[in-house]
Amino acid sequence: MDPTDVKIIKILQSDSRRPFVEIANEIGLSESAVRRRVKNLTKREIIKKFTVEINSGDKTSAITLISVNSTSDTSFVSGKLMGLVGVEVIYEITGQYDIAAVISAPSISEINKCIDEVRKTEGVSDTNTVIILKTIR
Repeated sequence: MDPTDVKIIKILQSDSRRPFVEIANEIGLSESAVRRRVKNLTKREIIKKFTVEINSGDKTSAITLISVNSTSDTSFVSGKLMGLVGVEVIYEITGQYDIAAVISAPSISEINKCIDEVRKTEGVSDTNTVIILKTIR
């Protein structure tokens, strides 16, 4: 990747629907050059997918750090957690905790209900939750 590829990626991260012609005008390339670069970045799996971010409105989000019993399979627990209402993303991580879950719900009481379900999940031994106050992109 060169600096031009990095510029293209930054633009697409802020708006994946941005037309190639607009990107080209912004960075001083032709539309076909931008299209070719995006195609190559996708082919090389530097860009894995284009996605949609939904306006969450007044949703509250939290990050829950989860410890898994030493006798339990972390991937199994992750799969169970991903099926819970409110769990948006699961990360298997290293360190004191084994899993980080991003939870979103309309209210803190709904977040709390989801955390209660996380704690009841077979294999979960401990949790630590923080509420997200502000997202900066």
